[in-house]
Amino acid sequence: MKTKRLNSATRYTDFREMIYASARKFGKKSAFQIKKKDGNYRYVTYAQFKEEFKALGTHFLDLGLHGRRIAVIGKNSYDWVLHYTCAATVGVAVPIDRELSPEDIYQFIVSADCAAICADSEILEQLRPILRSKRLLLSLQDDRPFIPARDDTRLDMLPIAADTMSVLLFTSGTSGNPKGVCLSQKNICANIFSTSQIVKVTPRDKTLSILPLCHTYECTLNCLLILSRGACIAYADSLNAIRRNILEYRPTLLIVVPALLQLLDQRIHAAILKNCPAKYRSKLNGSSIGMMLQTLPVLVRMIIRRKVKKSLGGRIHTFIVGGADLSPAVVEDFLALDIRALQGYGLTESAPLLAGNNDFYFNAKSTGVAIPGVELMIDNPNEAGVGEILAKGDNIMLGYYNAPEATANAFCNGYFRTGDLGFIDKDGALYIKGRMKNVIVTANGKNIYPEELEARLLEKETISEALILTGNDRHGDICVKAKIFPDLEGVAKIIGHLPTKEEIQAMIKSIVEEVNNKMPDYKHIRMFEIIEREFEKTTTRKIRRYGMNLT
Repeated sequence: MKTKRLNSATRYTDFREMIYASARKFGKKSAFQIKKKDGNYRYVTYAQFKEEFKALGTHFLDLGLHGRRIAVIGKNSYDWVLHYTCAATVGVAVPIDRELSPEDIYQFIVSADCAAICADSEILEQLRPILRSKRLLLSLQDDRPFIPARDDTRLDMLPIAADTMSVLLFTSGTSGNPKGVCLSQKNICANIFSTSQIVKVTPRDKTLSILPLCHTYECTLNCLLILSRGACIAYADSLNAIRRNILEYRPTLLIVVPALLQLLDQRIHAAILKNCPAKYRSKLNGSSIGMMLQTLPVLVRMIIRRKVKKSLGGRIHTFIVGGADLSPAVVEDFLALDIRALQGYGLTESAPLLAGNNDFYFNAKSTGVAIPGVELMIDNPNEAGVGEILAKGDNIMLGYYNAPEATANAFCNGYFRTGDLGFIDKDGALYIKGRMKNVIVTANGKNIYPEELEARLLEKETISEALILTGNDRHGDICVKAKIFPDLEGVAKIIGHLPTKEEIQAMIKSIVEEVNNKMPDYKHIRMFEIIEREFEKTTTRKIRRYGMNLT
């Protein structure tokens, strides 16, 4: 990172040190706002969090869990965070996706050799019939009667080695081959320190936790980092309740995936068109939010910004976005509304962030610059400067679980091979082109990056989802094929009625031709298929590139 300006931040070596330090700095301030069954709220202060962390951690020691693997499975909640941090301190936390089938969850529990399972009560009930060996079962919802003696300092004295696995994560991935990623607390704390230096989070901030905590993206950036800075965490009731919860909790920052921000952008766009004065409506139709606001008088612009902010709780100032490609137009739309959308790039293996837009660097077209302490380089670049992205830093994983060969193959001269393709410009900004294994190579050796074409298609409001695949033309040659899930509401809005199959076909054909006209011939979409159902996705809303999606 070229700039020498950085935000002040504290470097922690482990979760315990961070939790105890936050209790000293922010003791009486609320760390969590928790909705109770009666609709009222329970507030957990930083001092209370420390006490409950110490109590549960000591209880884990009493249960003989020192050095053991402990699965943590459940919906996003304070109890999940408490059990996760204690599990990682006493032994190894194994966060598992609650959306998986009980059989798949069980397979990960067996693979990780978990001695205990901390899970939501309903998940424990689903697992009981298939558990074939004795494992300690602990409900996340249990009241905590365990209170350690005041002179019990075992948890405080417990050694936490910097380069020992404390968290074992099984990646969901989009390829269907989950791997166990071994992270130390040093890896995760290094990422917290680096991110805090470039994205300012203060005790005045509040976040709404939406994405699954079992993924490092949410757990590091929207939980542990927040707790290191004295801010407050609230939890979304469900994906369907996000809009209501935003108004309820009035967050100042949100960690989201591009699909969520894209949907929000479309809804705001529709609301502005619907509510703006009639004399401007015809001029604005077809314009982006950013273009709209440039066209409108200053007073109207101010009113729109205020109304949009109010619809988002009134306090929002920053979105942090990652997990997939985000259209620069969406970033520009929110910027026009005085809300930053900071796009970043990372992987589970890097705990997770490697690069990002931030307080000191902002470029809507890029995924930002390397975060402090991370070195990025491009391996074997082609004539356009595109090659595999390699990374080095304290946040890079220890290795893959029980897979020495895969671990060795993942590193080259001390750099982690991300498997992603990109290039770095003269300012040090990183541009992602796609996954190496997704690249389509034509008969004449040209490389086509599916993600680039997918992003172009998704710029159209009539397309809800798109997947670019390898196809074969009538001569049997390799070509580009698109599978497209249309947005029927978007189509109906444009043509004024629910579309027929023929009208959908004609509209998608027109969009494909429009995209093709802006691309070189070898990148043209030669075939397309309109599908009637959404694609299967991971829990972070990434389209899976295997299974039913490819048939």
